[in-house]
Formats: sequence, C-alpha cells, structure tokens
Amino acid sequence: MVIGTRFGMSNALTIGISISLAFVFGYGFTTLPLLRAEVPLFQAAIIALASDTASITSMEIVDNLVIVGVPGALDAGLDSALFWVTLALSLGIAFVVTVPVNRELLRRGRGHAAIHRFHEGGGHRAASLQVGRIVAPSN
Repeated sequence: MVIGTRFGMSNALTIGISISLAFVFGYGFTTLPLLRAEVPLFQAAIIALASDTASITSMEIVDNLVIVGVPGALDAGLDSALFWVTLALSLGIAFVVTVPVNRELLRRGRGHAAIHRFHEGGGHRAASLQVGRIVAPSN
C-alpha cells in the first residue's frame, strides 16, 4: 500500500502490488530456510506453495477488504493518520482471522508444522519423504 500511495498509483494497481509482494515475501521467507536446509529449489518452492498459500490468501483477502471498506483510506496520503490507522487496523484484523487458518493447518500436521520436520529431519533427504505429507489430506 505504501508503494502505490507514495507513487500515486491507481487503487487497483496499489492493491495488486501489495498482494503480489505479500506472496513474494511470504513464499520467500519460507523458501530460504528450506534452501539452507539443503532442500532442492523445486521441492522448496512446492513446500512453500503448499504451506503458505491458505494463510497468505486469507490474510490478503481480509486485509484488502478492510482497507477498501474504510471510506477515504485508499485516497489518503502517507502523511495522513487515516492511512496508517487503516493499515494497522487491516493488518490486525487480518492477523486475527488468519490465526485459526494456521492453527487448523498445524493441528493437521500441515503447513509450517510439516516444514519444521525438514529442519529436524536432515534437509533434502527428509524432503523427498515429506513433500507429499504437506499437501496430502489428513486421515
């Protein structure tokens, strides 16, 4: 939001950039530790997609709905309290909504719960055994 607002981009472009960056950074923060654990890039990318997509998607939907729903928030400048308060409010609400999504993934041993097994299980050797476990439905 800050980038689009700073450079006077349209609301649609601003939202598109913020969503794109959320996914890039979200997947990146998951992929880098996996690469450090010697998980091959392709497997690390699949793991990041499987573990983070539901969480990032729910966060972005709620975050952007709040921002769009607050009158004047998208048109407020960076020097406006309305911009910053709305941004903080939207992220706070999105966090609260996303916690149950992540809790359910963890309960099922999916998402980041499965990623922790890579750190415990010896890097890429564990990866070949675990990739299907992240995306497979629980029994």
